[in-house]
Amino acid sequence: MQAPRTTRHRAAAIWRRIAHVAIGAVRVGLEHMRVLGFISLMKTLMAVSALALLAACTTHTPYGPARSDGAKGYASQKIEQGRYRVSYTDADAARSHDMALLRAAEITLQEGADWFEITGGYTDQDPGSSGPRSSVSLGGSRGSYGSGVGMGVGIGIPLGSSGSDVTTVIDIVTGKGEKPDRTSVYDARSVDINLRGNAP
Repeated sequence: MQAPRTTRHRAAAIWRRIAHVAIGAVRVGLEHMRVLGFISLMKTLMAVSALALLAACTTHTPYGPARSDGAKGYASQKIEQGRYRVSYTDADAARSHDMALLRAAEITLQEGADWFEITGGYTDQDPGSSGPRSSVSLGGSRGSYGSGVGMGVGIGIPLGSSGSDVTTVIDIVTGKGEKPDRTSVYDARSVDINLRGNAP
């Protein structure tokens, strides 16, 4: 009678070992699936983050008026007849400069004038950014009995974070007729045609 019991005990022990191995294999398989799922999730999140970063770098605020002080877009102020101050704020320094010129051309044409002259201006980086600030300024004068231009131009490129905003401010005087032969004078229609395509 002892032999059958021993055989049964051995069979039970073997089945317990088989079950233990099977359970262990299932646990390993589940753990492997969890790891693979985690890796897949991380890859997806990285891809989404990269696309978001790329979109942030390649998009900008459409050309138009600033909705508030310091916001992206243009602002203009009429100082006196034929004299204006124009500004444009954008994350890109080159675009800020071009769009300020475009807005100056728009104002000139709306006034029925043909050209505008930059008599002063500067660029300024958002003071809230961590990077250093820089500026460029120029000046000139134009009177009833003639004009004189004294210009000191320094080029300043913002060196701070690429996410900081840059504001270009220019003072302009509009005029009609033949464009004066000075580097500070721009043909309004030519500026509008050449820069309009950069202002979606």
